[in-house]
Amino acid sequence: MTKPVLILTMKWGTLYGPEYVNRLAAGVRKHLGRPHRFICFTDDATGLDASVEALPLPELGLAKGKTDTRWRKLALFREDLAGLSGTALFLDLDQVVVGALEPFFEVEGPFRIIRDDDLFRHKPLRKVNSARDAFLHSVGNSSVFRYEIGAHSYILDAYLADPEAATRDYEISQQFQSAQLAKHGHLAYWPKGWCVSFKNDCVPRGLKSYLADPSLPAGAKIVCFAGNPKMTDALNGQGGKWYRRIGDVSWLKRAWEQPDG
Repeated sequence: MTKPVLILTMKWGTLYGPEYVNRLAAGVRKHLGRPHRFICFTDDATGLDASVEALPLPELGLAKGKTDTRWRKLALFREDLAGLSGTALFLDLDQVVVGALEPFFEVEGPFRIIRDDDLFRHKPLRKVNSARDAFLHSVGNSSVFRYEIGAHSYILDAYLADPEAATRDYEISQQFQSAQLAKHGHLAYWPKGWCVSFKNDCVPRGLKSYLADPSLPAGAKIVCFAGNPKMTDALNGQGGKWYRRIGDVSWLKRAWEQPDG
């Protein structure tokens, strides 16, 4: 019997309610044919569907009295992650599954992640500092990544060796994570266009948004909400800027609110 793959997500605090977990899980069920377990690491399992396996948030392993919840995702790289093993696809809660997920398990490599720059428009001024630009172009966006449980514990080990230096030298955890992956030759990206930005790939740019509604690019499998507007704003037709109109997003609402339909 084929061992189920793991779909992982995390929820803590009050920013995201249980409906985010449940709808994401339903989207995965619709778009992933192979056997899988949908696991949510959380501090509050209230309201989660029975199909969701709720597990306690994994510990980062910081010294007693020290914590940094911004870097909590690095705990996913524990060698002993809740007794789990095998291939896992991590998904952030604030995104919508709109296409087949099977390819995420078929593409080769020990680790795959979104290239962060693929979700944003070109930043020409960044080239003023060529070294910085090259590094930022290499950074992976940790909204969607696939890995083998326990195979990349060196990421967490490096963080715990000097957490103060990590948070000093890197703005966010995905930069640190990417640097460690690159150091070990494991940094590789999803094909561009699999994971798309709602703002930059779906909404027509600038005043063109007043002439056409948001649309889903061909081949897109997951819609991400990097930057603003956030998912809730987009679903409510709020663009965050006077020059960004959010028109008819009924296709997005159907994919999010009724993924099994």
